[in-house]
Amino acid sequence: MTTTSAPSRGSNRRTPRPVVLLVPVPGTSTIHDLWAGTKLLVVFGASVLLTFYPGWITIGLVAALVLAAAGIARIPRGVLPSVPGWLWIVIALGGITAALAGGSPKVSLAGLEIGLGGALNFLRITALTVVLLALGAMVSWTTNVAEIGPALATLGRPLKLLRIPVDEWAVALALALRAFPMLIDEFQVLYAARRLRPKRIPRSRKGRRRRHALELIDLLAAAITVTLRRADEMGDAITARGGTGQLSANPARPKLADWVAITIAVATSALAVVLETIFHTMP
Repeated sequence: MTTTSAPSRGSNRRTPRPVVLLVPVPGTSTIHDLWAGTKLLVVFGASVLLTFYPGWITIGLVAALVLAAAGIARIPRGVLPSVPGWLWIVIALGGITAALAGGSPKVSLAGLEIGLGGALNFLRITALTVVLLALGAMVSWTTNVAEIGPALATLGRPLKLLRIPVDEWAVALALALRAFPMLIDEFQVLYAARRLRPKRIPRSRKGRRRRHALELIDLLAAAITVTLRRADEMGDAITARGGTGQLSANPARPKLADWVAITIAVATSALAVVLETIFHTMP
């Protein structure tokens, strides 16, 4: 006779999903196959549009564009990171503080006039931030890191007339984007290994502060050592593959799908500007 133990309360608790950056979602789609320069141009154009026209209409249209792209790319909901509880508390405190500013529009509640202008502005800024983060996340989830550097080198080619080292900047960015996920993994391993080491907890408060300081110094020294070792290995690999020029050289160019995506983005931006202008000029 076998007995099953009752599940513990901790087993029903969902594990938080980490933030996944610079790692494309597996699969193929029209968004995945777009040139990296096209995605960068769309993100840059949407950011400029939201800077000059940060209204609800513009935010809604850009959000609809992002959602449509996520649906075409078949981005699963599991890639969305879990929002920590402290962030909700910070947002709630910010919303309450902004609501105290009042402003129009105003509503009357039990004879008390309440201004909703501050709260609405806070909600608009929050929505704007979420949309901008979603734009960057879409590029991260649908683009290989190796394609960013060559795309920037191609887009910045006109700047060479001003003697701006576009290729060198593209190579530096490509190296940084490639090394960033690798170094994050190394630092996580170092931190986990540090926590597993047996340690003696001092009784005095001064001793505990000294122990924390020494641990921080040890972690920084180990992180610098790992970074230098990884840099040396990456330098040898780049030299074996033909030098840094290969990082900014890629024959990929815009195709028909890229021009269609740019046209849709420009049309959406024009519609947003027209609607924002009409609604702002209406009495």
